[in-house]
Amino acid sequence: MNKNLFLLLCFFSILFFSCKKKEEDMPRKATGKINTISVVIDDQLWNGEVGDRIRNKFASPVIALPQEEPLFTINQYPAKLMEGFMTDSRTIIVVKKENKTQFTIKKNQYASPQNVFHISGMTNTAILEIIEKNAPKIIQIIKETEIAESQRINSRSLLNPIIIKNKFKISLKVPSGYSYALQKSKFLWLKKEIISGNTSILIYEVPISSIKKAPNQIANIVKMRDSIGDLYIRGTELDTHMITEDGYAPYLFKTRLNGIETYETRGTWELKNDFMSGPFVNYAIIDKEHDRILVLEGFCYSPSKAERDLMHELEAIIKSIDILK
Repeated sequence: MNKNLFLLLCFFSILFFSCKKKEEDMPRKATGKINTISVVIDDQLWNGEVGDRIRNKFASPVIALPQEEPLFTINQYPAKLMEGFMTDSRTIIVVKKENKTQFTIKKNQYASPQNVFHISGMTNTAILEIIEKNAPKIIQIIKETEIAESQRINSRSLLNPIIIKNKFKISLKVPSGYSYALQKSKFLWLKKEIISGNTSILIYEVPISSIKKAPNQIANIVKMRDSIGDLYIRGTELDTHMITEDGYAPYLFKTRLNGIETYETRGTWELKNDFMSGPFVNYAIIDKEHDRILVLEGFCYSPSKAERDLMHELEAIIKSIDILK
């Protein structure tokens, strides 16, 4: 064999096996629907008080939705099925009764991105105590991972950001399925039509004095969003506009977006003098640097259909915000 040809074949063989090894070393891509958990637990535990506690913590109703929907969709698998496609899930909770009591979190154990939560105890009581103590932390980690996954999916095709950037001095990753429904000097309405209705994002500015300190914060936020609804969000019939449904008090939380103090409000909207309604999430950012309250709100209209994941997508879009200097 020609020496040069032999060396060339050796080179390509080394290159091929090197690439193949790199491929094998790379973690598998995690899969699965948004807000879905795989729980690996034997039927005896699942059908008893341990299973009840898991369902109580991870499938409790989502707040501020018109109809009851679980926080996460849970798929249960016996421990012997801890292999194959199931280990590609983004979130796995493994619960076992064994001779050690512990709680561990393993990142990207079988795929990426992935969180695998291992819970074990010698008795049911020990397992229940671990679930009770660590459920808030587990839920927070799952939510953050699912928001990041939605943002990754959204980033595949984005709306041109120049209008939002120029108008509000922010960067926001909005999927290209949205279009501009209405533009005013300090107001934008982005809307996407879906089979069951539509989803919307509002961006607007109000004076920094609009939200006063407690105990009037929630009342001022409701007043603020109702005034915006009266100005811009109107129905097809005369004297119909968006208001905060007064039959259910909104939920108010203090949080941070882009590292800035923010009021998060969740509740239900309705169209005054009409029958349309749905859930909303409102983030009022106290943007002292630009002397304003910057508001980003997501709401959807999907009558008689599931709305949990629609609101999750809106939350993921809003949380992609970056306030520019």
